[in-house]
Amino acid sequence: MKGNRFDTKLIHEGYKTSEYHGSLTPPLFHTSTYTFPTAQHGEQSFSGEREDFIYSRLGNPTVQILEERMAALEEGEAALAFGSGMAAVSATIFSLISSGDHIICSKGIYGCTYGYLEMLESKFGIQHNFCEMDTEEELSALIQDNTKVIFIETPINPTMKVIDIEMIVEVAKKNNIMLVVDNTFCSPYLQKPLTLGCDIVLHSATKYISGHGDVVAGIVVCKTKELAERMLPIRKDIGAIMSPFDAWLLLRGLKTLAVRMDRQCENAEKVVAYLQSNPIVKEVFYPGDSKNKDHYIASKQMKKGGGVIAFTIHGTKQETQEFINQLKMVKIAVSLGDTETLIQHPSTMTHAVVPKELQQKMGITDNLLRMSVGLEAWEDIVADLRQAFTKSSGNKVY
Repeated sequence: MKGNRFDTKLIHEGYKTSEYHGSLTPPLFHTSTYTFPTAQHGEQSFSGEREDFIYSRLGNPTVQILEERMAALEEGEAALAFGSGMAAVSATIFSLISSGDHIICSKGIYGCTYGYLEMLESKFGIQHNFCEMDTEEELSALIQDNTKVIFIETPINPTMKVIDIEMIVEVAKKNNIMLVVDNTFCSPYLQKPLTLGCDIVLHSATKYISGHGDVVAGIVVCKTKELAERMLPIRKDIGAIMSPFDAWLLLRGLKTLAVRMDRQCENAEKVVAYLQSNPIVKEVFYPGDSKNKDHYIASKQMKKGGGVIAFTIHGTKQETQEFINQLKMVKIAVSLGDTETLIQHPSTMTHAVVPKELQQKMGITDNLLRMSVGLEAWEDIVADLRQAFTKSSGNKVY
């Protein structure tokens, strides 16, 4: 008997111990190539007559277990693993567009995704527009005859704005446009865009899928096998593959995804309550907060509010940076989803590549901070924030 509940799939999906000499943990197939008993067998493998492993740039048993598990967790037909989150983003978009096509994006995306879109426009004439995506009318007004992809993050990095996936799906389907959702901030534990009607969901698996800050990787899950097959030649020929060891680490990290995210969500709620009570804090952005303007949408499509918080403080860029300089346990670092609590200054770090004028339009101000809440005792996280606020404000206790 194999359980079908999410928490059970995290541990068992895609792997049978009986097929691997009874090994409880999926083996690490750290090999570059595979042998054939005869030349004819090799010919059949390369022609597609046989489904064999040929070369680890094309497929690997450890990586395949991860792909099957992620496809099941996101409720898609197929998944592909990549060497980084940006490799996943790049291959996904590249598989859906041609020279001269048009892309619509949520107003607010990861800095490197922005850089990739700029490169596509400058080299191949693939234009893009940003959209708040608050209404069907606003989104529909931007659609052109050559619009092929709608790409959204929700919640958006780093402002935590939430986009109504079902509303975007309705517009996309009416206009025969592919909808891609970056689900990194939620993981499939908190949100499943494919079940809401989107076509492709992707992750920087570096974040919550890993959860331990020791992997750089990406995952794409497709609603249909056909979409995955369109992406396979891109991964093969560009070579943006995941190593077997990284896949093995991700399989290990996935086993605790549910318990990690439950704790991180609980901790985030405690930290949000503290920040909202602090007079130095100007505004807190967290989807799980009932007072947040996007809370209704978040409650429709997210299981919980997540482990990432954005907030602004009353202060200049220098005062904002001085505050995080005073933190002791909380680490100044990009990335998120790790066991450790991390904080960063988006304007000068993750989104530094985005022009200042566009940063302002995206809501990325000099006094905005993004915090990924970890697994420490929430009391210790709050205590560190309190002492940093105190030291950076002339020893006035907050």
